[in-house]
Order: sequence, then C-alpha cells, then structure tokens
Amino acid sequence: MDYSLLSQAPLFKGLTADNIVTILSTVPHRVKKFQSGSMISQSGEPVNSLIVVISGVVKGEMVDYTGRVIKIEDIPAPGALAAAFMFGDRNRFPVNVIAVSDGELLLIEKPDFLKLLMRNDIILVNFMDMISNRSQFLSEKIKFLNFKTIKGKLAHYILQKAGKDKLSLKLDKTQNDLADFFGVARPSVARALREMEEEGYIEAKGKYIKLIDKKGLADLTIE
Repeated sequence: MDYSLLSQAPLFKGLTADNIVTILSTVPHRVKKFQSGSMISQSGEPVNSLIVVISGVVKGEMVDYTGRVIKIEDIPAPGALAAAFMFGDRNRFPVNVIAVSDGELLLIEKPDFLKLLMRNDIILVNFMDMISNRSQFLSEKIKFLNFKTIKGKLAHYILQKAGKDKLSLKLDKTQNDLADFFGVARPSVARALREMEEEGYIEAKGKYIKLIDKKGLADLTIE
C-alpha cells in the first residue's frame, strides 16, 4: 500500500505517511484488488465500509428512465467512495461504481471507522469536510438539472465562474468534463459553445472565455 499517496487523500489531510501507518495499525482494515471494467458496487447496495481508492481509477454511473447511461464522475486514487452515504437512514450507494483501470481499495468496516473517528480529531474533521464538500457538489449538480437547454447550463456555469465582476475566465473543466457534468454528449457541448459565440454571447479560445453579453447569458438560464 502506498502510504505517501494516502497522505494526499482528503480523509488523511494533515497527516504524514508515518502517521497513517500508525493509525491504520490500530484499526482492522483490508485491501481489495479490482480489475478494469469490474463492478465495484451497484446502486442500492448498502454502504457498510469506508472505501478509499488507493490505486487506479473508478467511475460513478447511473442509468436514467430511458436506459441512457449517465457518467457522474471519475474517482481517481486517493478518492473515497460514497463517504457521505455511510450513515443515515438510506445509507446505500446512489450510483453504480465501475473500475476504469486495475487498482486497489482500502476498506474499513463502519464500526471500526466510527471508533477511529472518536479517537482522532483530525480524521473526524476531515471526514466532516468531505461530507460537506460532497453535499455542495451534489447541490450544484441538481441546479444544472433545472436548466432545460445545454446553452442554459453553460451560461449558468460561465456566469457562476465569472462572478459579478469578471468579464473573462479560464474554464476549469474540459468539454468532456462539462459533458459528463451536464449528462450530455460532448458534441452537444461543443455545438452549444459555438452557437453562443456566433450569437454574440461569448468569445471562446480553447478554455479561455470572454463574456460579451452578460445579460444575454443570464436570459439563457431562464429559457
């Protein structure tokens, strides 16, 4: 197990590799290997353990009512799986988790993880931060579902990143990332950006966006 990589995990923020070795020596845990393309967990399965990707990449996917597969996100090492769903009345995986590459998982059963949280304030605070950040991410995801058009989604995203004062910005996501985030095909994102430029809302050069008509962009979000 690469403890130096684990020290980069949000759960172990502020701890050295040596600290993590010491902490894990006091907690029952196991390492599970997975192969590319394998199903890590299925939507609806109970979340009974803390699961951290310690090598490789997995992805979250869901299937909508039409049967279309929607990619939620890639989770590379050292990300955690469904940490926000470990507790509560409906502590089940919200999506399918599928391996993108070969790799390994660190698993700590829920009762053992609870003991760890009670013993270590740093990990407790880190875990609370993880849950809060995840809730904020999902809140943003839900906002985009309210926009009926791809242009509306893009306009909201651009205005949000620009804030009140900026008239230019560098996108922090690729077109593929935006397509995954919006739950649409990449060509649809590229076409919408091109049309927004042709219609005079923005100027786009790669990841750099210049806002030409902020009011027009705002109007796109309510179409």
